Amino acid sequence: MAVKLFNPDGLPKPDLYRQLSIAEGSKIVFLAGQVARDADGNPVGAGDFAAQVEQAYFNVGRAMTEIGGSFDDVAKLTIYVVDWSPEKFPLLGEGVARAAAKLGVDPVKPITLLGVSALGEPDIMVEVEATAVLD
Repeated sequence: MAVKLFNPDGLPKPDLYRQLSIAEGSKIVFLAGQVARDADGNPVGAGDFAAQVEQAYFNVGRAMTEIGGSFDDVAKLTIYVVDWSPEKFPLLGEGVARAAAKLGVDPVKPITLLGVSALGEPDIMVEVEATAVLD
């Protein structure tokens, strides 16, 4: 694996993400934001935030598999959430956990979570963008 994750001393040590990743591979992958669409472009999880998170994470994992990597090669995630509020946090965790179970991976990565007013389509509640490193 080309990415090592950890929480350095002197910074908070959150359970849900890591503060730092060290990438030691030779290929950097920039994956476009993934949303709640299946392989045919059909909407998944209409009105269900956790289901949309699950599908977006699953799409990141699927994309990484297609290029010979895995979700484990992801060094950093940026998560855009429409109308973010702390009440959505448990649903975010639920969706991430379900995707991780399907993919068989540890989903804990350095993340940046941004609340936004809207995304590219009105039914999309979350978008997950990834940067990864492959050997």
